[in-house]
Amino acid sequence: MGTFKISCQISNVVDRSRTAELDQVRVDTGSEYTWVPGKTLEGIGIAREKKDLRFVMANGQQITRSVGFAILYVENTFTIDEVVFAEPGDRMLLGARTLEGLNLTVDSRLKKLVAAGPLPAA
Repeated sequence: MGTFKISCQISNVVDRSRTAELDQVRVDTGSEYTWVPGKTLEGIGIAREKKDLRFVMANGQQITRSVGFAILYVENTFTIDEVVFAEPGDRMLLGARTLEGLNLTVDSRLKKLVAAGPLPAA
C-alpha cells in the first residue's frame, strides 16, 4: 500500500488548551495504536494510565510501553483514543484505532486520508 505522513494535533482530554502539534506522523494501518513521543505527551499533561503493555514490533521483537488518553485532531475531525508513550527510537504513528475513531480511511493511490462515509448502525 505504501506509507505517507500527515500533520495533526493532540490535546489533553481534561484541559483541551494543552495541545501539541505533531508533524511527520506516519499513517500506519498495521499498527493498532497511535504512537507519540512520551516527552510530548508529558508536556501537555497526559498521564501514563496503563503501564507495561506488551507490543510486538514488525520484526517480531516484543517491547513494553505505557499508554494514556488523548484527543487527536486530523483535518476537520477529532476523536479520543489511547496513545502509546513512544520512547527514543520508536516511530511516531497514527494507528488503525485512531483512524476508525476519526472515521477516516486511507486512499492508497493518492496517499492521503479521506472520509470513510456513513457509520454503520445496527
